Parts: sequence; structure tokens; C-alpha cells
Amino acid sequence: MGMSRRSIAVIGIVTVAIVVAFVLARRQPGPEVAARVLRMTESPPTLIDPALGTDFSSTTSHVNLYDALVWPGTDGEIEPHLAESWEASPDGLVWTFRLRRGVQFHHGHGELTANDVVFTFRRLIAIGEGFSYLYQGRVANVEAVDTHTVRFTLSRPFGPFLATLLRLAIVSEACVRANKKDGPYGEWGDYGRDYLTTNDCGSGPYVMRERVVGESFAAERFADYWIPFPAGAPDRFVLMETTEAATVRTLMERRELEITDQWQSLEAYNTLQQIQGVDVARIADGSMLYLMLHNRKAPTDDVNVRRALAWAMNYQQVTDSIFPGTSQARGPVAATLPGHDATVFQYRFDLERARAELAQSRYADRIGQMPIDYCWTAEVPDLEKIALMFQADLARIGVRVNIVSLPWLRMIEAASRPETTCHIMSIWVAPHYPEAGSILESKYHSRATGTWEQTEWVRDPELDRMIDDALATIDRQERFRKYAEIQRRIVEMAPTIWVYEQVSRHAYQSGYVEWPQAKRPIPVMGYNMAARLIQVYPERARR
Repeated sequence: MGMSRRSIAVIGIVTVAIVVAFVLARRQPGPEVAARVLRMTESPPTLIDPALGTDFSSTTSHVNLYDALVWPGTDGEIEPHLAESWEASPDGLVWTFRLRRGVQFHHGHGELTANDVVFTFRRLIAIGEGFSYLYQGRVANVEAVDTHTVRFTLSRPFGPFLATLLRLAIVSEACVRANKKDGPYGEWGDYGRDYLTTNDCGSGPYVMRERVVGESFAAERFADYWIPFPAGAPDRFVLMETTEAATVRTLMERRELEITDQWQSLEAYNTLQQIQGVDVARIADGSMLYLMLHNRKAPTDDVNVRRALAWAMNYQQVTDSIFPGTSQARGPVAATLPGHDATVFQYRFDLERARAELAQSRYADRIGQMPIDYCWTAEVPDLEKIALMFQADLARIGVRVNIVSLPWLRMIEAASRPETTCHIMSIWVAPHYPEAGSILESKYHSRATGTWEQTEWVRDPELDRMIDDALATIDRQERFRKYAEIQRRIVEMAPTIWVYEQVSRHAYQSGYVEWPQAKRPIPVMGYNMAARLIQVYPERARR
């Protein structure tokens, strides 16, 4: 879960009645009943402007409405997409991309050119939200060499640069120019932010047709898309912003929902799997559950307290009973992510070791009088089970825990300031590009503090230096060696409890939906929900 890294707009959570009404209103009689419609649920909010959102729901919208220069393979390798080919200078500072010809933007805004790539980059940096952190201070210039050639000049080497371009969704300059309003960005006014809240300016496989902020959006297949659609590809793609279990179950039973969100409880998935023609896909996508420990608020500002908490987590109970089919995390980076250190130290459940660590802390004589606030996301019921289990085990060693349920938007708000951040915040984080450096930067660099991805408030200058140095290393093998050193240092600091490597569960209508990514996942958030790769065969559905 997540959203924009900066200025967060508060959007209300949709009610059950609104969601059901939205879906049922689109049940059309006659020939349209057999139309290929792919409907999904996700957690709100969905920020469809690619300069803003960074979470699961938002990146799903970006992948379907927009195109990037490159595409991730199932093995994490980077493949051509809008860019047919590219080359880099020996020092890794100059990257030149040759674009495909004939790619059309939606709404008659013409052919995608190098000028649109330049515009998209400048817009992202000017707005300063979303994935802009990947490029700020690293890219010195972007220029259109000619109509179909674009050149990026970096201010310093950036090893994973090519992979980060998965997150540069190209926006039509002409579309934004035609729809801008007054705003703070000089001649560009609001840079089209208001328009792109409910519309798109992309070239992707689907075109926005209807948007109700905080509730849903519906998009239709783009007839002029440059890649042929496979047989069975959806004609219409609908994203409903709800995770409410009763709503999801009702829609699945009525075959008015094809793929559920990943935030349902184990009990809910078991119930859904009893519906005829419904299976549960399990996708390892490089995300993990992090219990983020506030490193600047007593008593979790003491490393011995943090280590005690790590020893007091019953990892096996989590992976066996609460999230079965998963495995305990080893360090801050998922094992499926290139650059993971498989030798890094791994905590286990040991209350005696936990007591010993508490005895060495500066709060040893008063830890029982210092309650710890544990905040979990209200939209994900299974997270409460972990909180209650942890609360009971910590009580056995004299640590008091207050469990606080917060809606996701409240979690985001609380994480924005150190004084409102809980001692423990349980949040899943996924890589933004397929390499360990993505997690190491977004989770542990000082630049990430105040965001939902880094509620630890680490702010360690030496760790920052190590991360910056690794990311600036061009040689992949050497970069991965530095990633391993960083992981070992982070584990020594114990800023986080690394609970388990997520296997995202999605109930889906396997009776009439073929979902290739469920069998061969793409290890980048949002891309497993690329609708054009999913086939829907309504004629196979049995009522």
C-alpha cells in the first residue's frame, strides 16, 4: 500500500453501497453482456497522474494508461518498449534512446516524440512528487536530439538508471498544454494536475472513460495502440477502490469482479476459493512486510530495545498460521530481488535473547512504564492478528503494547512527522525497480524520511553515504557487493523487524480468466496488473 511520496490529498474510502451501485450500473443487456470486461479491486486512493502516485493501486493505473521507455521481463531484466534501442557512454553518464515511430497518444494528441519524453521528465521534476526522487540530483539534462531520439545526461553515475525508467510514464505535452489551468508552475500553470486527476494524457493500451475520485475508474481499449492486443484481451478495464470483504465476496459470486485486491484476510480467501470457478493466485513480487520501528522516539530509539523486539517476533507463527505459504524475511531486501544478500543475519523467535537485550538497554529499569504504540492498517484485517500475537509475546517479557487501528490515509498522515509517527508501523513495501538499491534507498536513506516507506526516521549520514556510493557504481557485480555491505550494516542497526516475504494473494475467476502474470510474475509493482496481457472469456463463465 502507499501513495504519493509528498503532498498527500485526503480522499475518503468508498462505501459498500457506492461500489456495488457503480458495478451494477454497468451491467448492460444484450450483446454488451458478453463484452470482455476486466474488473479489479484495490485499496484507495488511486493517483492516476504518473507524476504523483507510487503505490500498488496508482502504479496499476499508470501501467494501463501510459507507456514507459522500457518494460520489465519476468526475470527482472529490462526490455525495449517505447525505446527500440539505447546506448550508454562508457562512464555511464550519457544515455541515448531511439524511440519507436508511429506511437499515438490518446484523444488525438498526435505521435509520441522525443519532445514528449523531455516534457514528461521536466514535469515530474517540477512537481517533485511520485517517482521524482529517483532522478532529482542525478539527471543534469534531458534533450531531444531529433524527433525520435532522446538523450539523458546524468550529473553523476547512477547504476540502476535504465531500470528506473520503468517509472517514467510518458505524458503528452500537447494534451497537458490543452488542459492546463492557473497554477504555481509559471507558463505551465498547474501542469495539468487538475485535469489528470480524472483524465489521462497517455499512449497506453487503455483510455480513461470515467473517473470518480476515491471510488473507481473505467477505461476502454485504445483502438490505435501500437502493440496488437492478444485474443481475449479486455475491451474494458475497471478498477474499484475498495477492499471491503463483503463487497468483494458479493461481486465475485455474481461474476462482476475478475481479480480481487491482495489485502483480504486468510478467512476471506478461503471463502472466495469455495466459489465455483474461483482460484487464489499467489505472486512473489519482491515486497515484504516491515514492522518499522521509530528510531527517534523512546524507547525504540535504543538499539537494544529494537533488537529485543526483533527477537520477540514469532516469525514461524506468522508464516505458518497468519500468512501461510510465505517465508521469513532475511534482512531488509527480499530474496527474489537482485542484489539480496543471502548471508545476512536473520533473527528468530527467542524471548530469552529478547530479555537479555532489554537488560542492556538504557530503559531496562522502566521499560514496563513505557508503552509502545503499534499501528496497523485497518483495511487489512490479518495485520491485527500479528499485532495481537506480538502484544501477547511482549507482555511475557514486561513490554506493554497499545494496538492502534488506523485507516491507510491516517497512517500516511501520521508517518509524515516524527512526533505523530507510531513506535511501530506495519507496512508492506515493494521495490520500484527490480534491484536491491530500490528498497535500500526508499526504506533507509534520509531522503525518504517522512514518507510511508520510511517511518523509522533513521537519518544516518554514513548509511546515506554508503547507499549513494552503491547507486553510483556502474559495475553491477561491484554494486551488488556494496548492497550486501549496506544490508549487513542495516541489520546491525536493527531499525526494522523484517517479518516475511510477501506472496500476494488475489482471488480471480480462473474459470474464464487467463492471467499469465500469476504464473510468471513480473517483479515490479503494478506490472502484474497490465490488463492487455490478461485474457477474459465471458463465454466460459457458468451462471
